[in-house]
Amino acid sequence: MAAKVKLTRPELKRYRDALARYERFLPMLKLKQQQLQVTLRDVGRTRREAERARDEAETTLRRYRSVLADRAGLPLAEWSRPSEVRVGKKNIAGVEIPVFEDVSFPEARYSLFGTPPWVDQTLVDLRERSRREAAVEVLRKQEALLHRELTRIIQRVNLFEKIMIPDARDAIRRIRIKLGDEMTAAVGRSKIAKRKLSETLTTEPAETSAPPTEGSPMP
Repeated sequence: MAAKVKLTRPELKRYRDALARYERFLPMLKLKQQQLQVTLRDVGRTRREAERARDEAETTLRRYRSVLADRAGLPLAEWSRPSEVRVGKKNIAGVEIPVFEDVSFPEARYSLFGTPPWVDQTLVDLRERSRREAAVEVLRKQEALLHRELTRIIQRVNLFEKIMIPDARDAIRRIRIKLGDEMTAAVGRSKIAKRKLSETLTTEPAETSAPPTEGSPMP
């Protein structure tokens, strides 16, 4: 950028305006970066808590390991798989992220009297594990979106801080030096011209008032 600078007054104004925009925009980028970093830490902590809750639900299901082998002819896995995951939206530092709300499950129809007693609680626990797993997945999506945006903002901050602002300042410095040299040269030329003009005005009267030579007629 700096190597292609035109050392002119219009370019000086252009780079000054650009530098003012960069320095005005950079603090906003840094603020957004801070907001994203804080939010990412919070989401990461929430996601880890959700994972622990999911693991606890998984531990609870281990009690049914023996009975789950005997499903009593019921599609428990199908009934415990969410038919819908309801997700809202939330805007964080300009990024729209999903927010877990709840899940819906298919209707489970079976005879309360014709099935083993463990089926009811097993289905409740299977669904709870699915609900917690869905919450974890939504939080992971939040993290991915926020991390992608944070990476983009960090790249822009680095671009402004390490390239665009330094290049603009360097261009302004080079143009000022060039214009200063031109001004100094112009002042020097002006002084020389004034001196020559002064010398001319001083010598002309002396030439016209020179004494007459011998033999010249008197006025």
